Amino acid sequence: MDLTPLILSRIQFAFTITFHIIFPAFTVGLAAWLTFLEGCGIVTGRPIYRRLSDFWLKIFAVAFSLGVVSGIVMAFQFGTNWSELSRRTGPIQGPLLGYESFTAFALEAAFFGVLMFGRERVPRAVYFLACLMVALGTCLSSFWIMVNNSWMQVPNGFTQTPDGVFVPTDWSAIIFNRVVWVRFPHMVLAAFVTSAFCIAATGAWYMLRRHAVQEGRAMLTMALRLAAILVPIQIGFGHLVGDYVHDLQPAKFAAIEGRWHDEQPASEVLIAWPDERTESNRFQVAVPYLGSLIGSMSLTSKEVGLTSFKPEDRPPVLIPFLAFRVMVGCGLVMLAIAWIGSWLSLSDRIVGARVLLWATFLSFPLGFVATITGWFTAEVGRQPWTVYGQIRTADAVTPFLTTPQVATSLAIFGSVYFLIFSFGVLYIYRLLKAGPIPAPDLGRQATNPKRPLSIPGASPGVGTTTETAR
Repeated sequence: MDLTPLILSRIQFAFTITFHIIFPAFTVGLAAWLTFLEGCGIVTGRPIYRRLSDFWLKIFAVAFSLGVVSGIVMAFQFGTNWSELSRRTGPIQGPLLGYESFTAFALEAAFFGVLMFGRERVPRAVYFLACLMVALGTCLSSFWIMVNNSWMQVPNGFTQTPDGVFVPTDWSAIIFNRVVWVRFPHMVLAAFVTSAFCIAATGAWYMLRRHAVQEGRAMLTMALRLAAILVPIQIGFGHLVGDYVHDLQPAKFAAIEGRWHDEQPASEVLIAWPDERTESNRFQVAVPYLGSLIGSMSLTSKEVGLTSFKPEDRPPVLIPFLAFRVMVGCGLVMLAIAWIGSWLSLSDRIVGARVLLWATFLSFPLGFVATITGWFTAEVGRQPWTVYGQIRTADAVTPFLTTPQVATSLAIFGSVYFLIFSFGVLYIYRLLKAGPIPAPDLGRQATNPKRPLSIPGASPGVGTTTETAR
């Protein structure tokens, strides 16, 4: 493979967005978690919620800052590497990114300072409002990004000038594109689930270390119960996303399914190694009829294969095929851990379930992996189009770029991001290792797991005392 400016620009964009998405996938859910903790603290008056909120606020601040820094580069690349895309789609993408600044960034900028430094300076209700506004800002940012990306996936509400510039004719069709309303919840739920498993994994780690046991058990119990509800909903929205891909991006759907030829009824390929040279799958394991059922909710429907499309109009097969299966596998593992953990927590058996504690602790990367592979499925599966059916990726790149230029910027980005990530992760690890500040009367409890605990949501008399609960 020749390292052309196009290939290197695609690698650079893939690298920077993969790095960046780690942080929104964590902070969107974490902002909501902080709001939830503040609300619980106001309603119940229990100090444990304040301790948990103070602890996670520090981690949120670091991750949020890293997300902002890494996200700035994304906008620059539209001008440096993808100027032809910017020239042609600027009348649509420019305002959408501007709306993100006017709404999401404005809310975050206005209330982030209160969130970080205002706890002792403003009334508690105002502080809760600040948490709520920052959480709303992170969700609004996700919304506008998903509107922008969904327009590129399913473009509508526009006309083109003779020189190929896209001019908006119906903003309601662009903003309220029907695919936005399945893709946006799917992304936000992914962030919430990712954060829930990071919180649960942290709680499991503290319980395994016999450190901050009360706080750890609270994190574990609340996060797993939340995940037990959200993961099935996320899977449902994932199916709805698949429906729009099936109807509007059939080549992508065929690549995800690893289906080379039209089939009626169609089987579902569970695992294989797609070979584009021979247009076949190696080591295939498939289930008859299931492909038709998943694609069209019918046992007899005809499903299209990749050979129905010209070779130049087909996406790469291997990456979306494998990425989709990794994403689904991560989701099923998280569902199993969340349901088993929630069930054990109802009878207070989760404390002694060391296998589950270890499984929960080791599960913290699953949300990130599922989110990243989901994006790989969506973006690689869209190829060879940047704006689906309208602008090919090869025609969107800056025409005068040279290979040394892109290689240099890619090396600089890689080095800087590595340093940023290393320092950020190291600092977050130090915060996690120190843990939340325990309650004054729980000093001996951190090293004595047999002492009765007070856990939000636990049944009275099951490992709790009224005194520590207060």
